[in-house]
Amino acid sequence: MSLKQQQYINGKWVGAISSNTRDIINPFNQEVIATVPEGNESDAKAAIAAARAAFDNGEWSSTPATERGTIIRKIAELIERDKEELARLESLNTGKTVEESHGDMDDIAGVFRYYAGLADKDGGELIDSPVPNSISKVVREPVGVCGQITPWNYPLLQASWKLAPALATGNTLIMKPSEITPLTTIKVFELMEEAGVPAGVANLVLGAGNTVGSELSSNIDVDLISFTGGIASGKKIMQAASVNVKKLALELGGKNPNIIFADADFETAVDQALNGVFFHAGQICSAGTRLILEESIHDEFVNALVERVEKFKLGSGFDEDTQMGPLISSEHLAKVERYVETGIKEGATLVVGGSRPEEPELQNGFFYLPTIFTDCTTDMSIVQDEAFGPVITVEKFRTEEEAVKLANDSIYGLAGGVWTNDIVKAERCVAKMRMGTVWINDFNVYFPHAPWGGFKQSGIGRELGRLGIEEYTETKHIFQNLKPEPINWF
Repeated sequence: MSLKQQQYINGKWVGAISSNTRDIINPFNQEVIATVPEGNESDAKAAIAAARAAFDNGEWSSTPATERGTIIRKIAELIERDKEELARLESLNTGKTVEESHGDMDDIAGVFRYYAGLADKDGGELIDSPVPNSISKVVREPVGVCGQITPWNYPLLQASWKLAPALATGNTLIMKPSEITPLTTIKVFELMEEAGVPAGVANLVLGAGNTVGSELSSNIDVDLISFTGGIASGKKIMQAASVNVKKLALELGGKNPNIIFADADFETAVDQALNGVFFHAGQICSAGTRLILEESIHDEFVNALVERVEKFKLGSGFDEDTQMGPLISSEHLAKVERYVETGIKEGATLVVGGSRPEEPELQNGFFYLPTIFTDCTTDMSIVQDEAFGPVITVEKFRTEEEAVKLANDSIYGLAGGVWTNDIVKAERCVAKMRMGTVWINDFNVYFPHAPWGGFKQSGIGRELGRLGIEEYTETKHIFQNLKPEPINWF
């Protein structure tokens, strides 16, 4: 492997100050695929100091926005050049199919291209002033030093959502990828160095959340934290960030409803209900794991799902026949198993799956069979809690009002879907659904131009789109009096 397998601090590739390391494993077979530094608070402090100095000297923030955009566009080009290597690393490290990883790399290059294009598009805004002979304008300036913490499920995609807008707006940053899936993030930092990002502007620290992540969240020299992960960790970050009232951008997951009305295109809705959950073994924050079916089609729909699910091909992400890979780790596999056990105890009906596969070739991996529960109600923890695995819970409704009420009965509000051929009914539902994204007759569609984020406890702020770039800016009002005169009050 040509990967440097090191941290990147102040323009240099370095090991951990403690000399500690961590083995990175392939979840398909538990083989060690890399050994990387295991940084801690000391490494984080060194990276923060580098980012602080780089921001305070003004080199990057004063670089013309067009030039910053050119460098970001170069990163996109290098990602496209090295797409095969990046996709291979992503599949090795996460277990997802290489076809999914290829798609991710296309999306990631698209994110960098999008923000490269936006870098020089905000020239400020002149606003009408009630004071004669004056100029009043609003400008956006970089926040400063940004701590960025990314999850293990879409390592490089989630990194791109944070890196590209932060760089485009002239910030400096410290990125902490998940300690178990750092490989493609390391690689993209190599590409960022090649593209010409100055030393100290972008720093990479490897290590655990309770050390590196904690330091980023509590250090007073960090001005913003962008975090994607779970609610419990997000709440800890909010508390730690209060020490200097950091800006926060938090995406904390979802328990996403997918409403299917009887008048929807049946075959397409079945297919998309499967796609909405079982890509990447359900390890997607926007997975449509709460399937809410109109009562008249419930039995037929569930039977159609089960028939398809029982034919799924589980295996290596590098096998072209594989449809679903493993879960990310033994710890996460155990968590999904406990979740399913809870569903059974709560009285939900297990109709398919609910165990590890029996095939000998899958025994060294963290595999779990695609699973469906019926007879689910909103007072069950399996309906309320995020499984982050290949599990669907099925609820029933009779009326439009009941469907929307069920969909909103959650502490989350990230995303949801509505399937119907009645567009007026769809619009009525969407208007009442308390979620950051709602799809009509589709699911899990996103692109760089549209904002992403949630209502309620799914988080704070937005990534992607113009709102995604605004997260990394502060708003300043500048007032200039062209003919100042004494007031003679005192």
